[in-house]
Amino acid sequence: MVGLVSVSDRASGGVYQDQGLPALAAWLDAALTSPYRIEQRLIPDERALIEATLTELVDVRRCHLVLTTGGTGPARRDVTPEATLAIGTKEMPGFGEQMRQISLRFVPTAILSRQCAVIRETADHAALVLNLPGQPKAIKETLEGLKDATGEQLVAGIFAAVPYCVDLIGGPYMETDPAVCKAFRPKSALRPQP
Repeated sequence: MVGLVSVSDRASGGVYQDQGLPALAAWLDAALTSPYRIEQRLIPDERALIEATLTELVDVRRCHLVLTTGGTGPARRDVTPEATLAIGTKEMPGFGEQMRQISLRFVPTAILSRQCAVIRETADHAALVLNLPGQPKAIKETLEGLKDATGEQLVAGIFAAVPYCVDLIGGPYMETDPAVCKAFRPKSALRPQP
C-alpha cells in the first residue's frame, strides 16, 4: 500500500485543480511493476492535519511508503517537513540531499527546498515517508533522476533506493520497470524473477 498526500491550501480549498496527486499516481503506474494499492489525501497546509494524515496512513491504513508533495518551501505556511519529522522515528537525510542535488541542475532556487524523509516505526509496522517537490516536472525528475538523450542515467533519482529501503524495514518486495527507474539492491538482496 502506498499513501499519496498533496499538501496545498488552495488546491484543497478548490481554488485550482491539484496536480500533485495525479503526477505521483501516474509516475508510480509507469515505474512499479509489482502490484500495489494507493490511498490518496488532499489536505491544507496545517501541521496538525499533516501529522494526523501521515500517522493514519502508516498506523491505520498500513502503508509501507508515503509520498507527499507540497509545503516544503520557506514560506510561513510551508510546514510539511516539520510535520514529517514530528511523526518519524528515524530521519533519512540522504533523500532530501539527493532531491536538492537533482533540482539544482535545473533551478538555483532548489536550495530553498526543505524536502526530508523519515521512517515511522510502530511495534509491528514501519513505513518510509518522503517529502517531494510540488511541481509535476520536479516530482518526476527527483523520483527518476536525470538521463541523457540515449537514456543513460546521469544522476540517480531517489526512487532507485526506495524498494531496498522498504525491504529493510519489513515491507513488500517492490519491483520497478528499469526503463523508468532501475531499483538498486545489493546482490544478496535480489530475488529471482518469477
